[in-house]
Amino acid sequence: MSENGSQGIIQIADDVVAVIASLAATKTKGVAGMSGGITEGWAKRVGGKSATRGVSVEVGQLEAAIDLRVIVKYGEKIHEVAHQLQRDVKEAVETMTGLNVVEVNVKVEGVELQEVEEEDRVK
Repeated sequence: MSENGSQGIIQIADDVVAVIASLAATKTKGVAGMSGGITEGWAKRVGGKSATRGVSVEVGQLEAAIDLRVIVKYGEKIHEVAHQLQRDVKEAVETMTGLNVVEVNVKVEGVELQEVEEEDRVK
């Protein structure tokens, strides 16, 4: 985002929007975490940007588009988690930046099985 007001220019970096989206996503009920994928995982180890893992953004002058790659907790209704995730991320980014979020695309890349594995060990 870049705004040219009477007092000067305001710019919001893509990484700022990505961090806001990531934090909102991880606070959404049913989301176990963000998925970086193999290539992004390697790039983050080299570059050290773990706060935006699983998030890609395109920020224009007044609008933003966000892609999320997430892992959902086992037992959750994936479609409901994804819809809530879209709402939570859109609201957080719009509230904090003033940008209009035109789309939040969600790709569920996995299911966290930790609870199921723990239950199996107890039995």
